[in-house]
Amino acid sequence: MEISARNGIKGTVESLKLGAVMASIKIKVEDPALLTAAITRESAEELELTIGDEVKAIIKSTEVMVAK
Repeated sequence: MEISARNGIKGTVESLKLGAVMASIKIKVEDPALLTAAITRESAEELELTIGDEVKAIIKSTEVMVAK
């Protein structure tokens, strides 16, 4: 399956709760995981990012999709 989204994290379904309309799925993420973030150059320069820095990846999204 091809998809344009780049913040894909592989994992295993740990639990599944089915409601009348929605489903809640807990996914155990495999380690190590690698995220790719696209930020502005200005932001990268303001944060003074360098290789080896410890950072926190914060995923800003209105939804998380599941693919199998």
